[in-house]
Amino acid sequence: MKEKSYKAARTRNNILIHILLAVLAFIWVFPVLWVIMTSFRAEKGSYVSTFFPKSFTLDNYIKLFTDTSILNFPKMFGNTLIIAIFSCLLSTFFVLSAAFCLSRMRFKMRKPYMNMAMILGLFPGFMSMVAVYFILKAVGLTEGSLIRLALILCYSGGSALGFQIAKGFFDTTPYAIDEAAMIDGCTRWQVFTKITLPLSKPIIIYTVLTSFISPWVDFIFAKVICRANADQYTVAIGLWKMLEKEYIDNWYTCFAAGAVLISIPIAILFLKMQKFYVNGMTGAVKG
Repeated sequence: MKEKSYKAARTRNNILIHILLAVLAFIWVFPVLWVIMTSFRAEKGSYVSTFFPKSFTLDNYIKLFTDTSILNFPKMFGNTLIIAIFSCLLSTFFVLSAAFCLSRMRFKMRKPYMNMAMILGLFPGFMSMVAVYFILKAVGLTEGSLIRLALILCYSGGSALGFQIAKGFFDTTPYAIDEAAMIDGCTRWQVFTKITLPLSKPIIIYTVLTSFISPWVDFIFAKVICRANADQYTVAIGLWKMLEKEYIDNWYTCFAAGAVLISIPIAILFLKMQKFYVNGMTGAVKG
């Protein structure tokens, strides 16, 4: 009897847990489905009375790439892609270099630096955006095509403060490997590039993903630095402009189409590199 009651209680708990998870999954998926369906909606404007579109069309996606008279989405997409790629490369190098130094080397102010980085990480980066903007303006990086360079510097400049996860992964690599390489005549740089990095593919993938996503979806710094330079807008600013009162009636469904399009590259990266991403997080937790 006890065993039967135990199985019945376990079955009941499992059912309740699965129901709760199903409800949470629906809540999470519902906005995504709404955006996707809205992107194919043929009705004009944001004021609609039905959840499901009355008719479907691809015109919203076509308009994004053909109607560039007011909002040049292809240009915005290209700007964002350039900024995200270069920011990703620089940020990945900075993060991995700082993490390797703090994991493998012992020097003065090492622990105070790590403590300072931890404290600074508690504050959002946009708290410094006014000071950053005036610094960039003073050196002439807030006009024309140099705005892209300014955004790359903003996104990658302080990235080394996020070294904690990569450091935790490097801590799991035996130091004896480094010692053996240095006995054979390798320098620290050679140990880093030829020994440590080839053994650290998971954390490299993780760092690349996180470094790419940040500039891809950022709005605050991009809006402050781009200001009225429409030819330098990123997709985040472009999507925001589509919801302004003078554009929302004609561009609302295009906004949904743009939201779907910019999510595709990130989704593909995550799906292709999910295995390495999980391994990188696991290694960091072990450290």
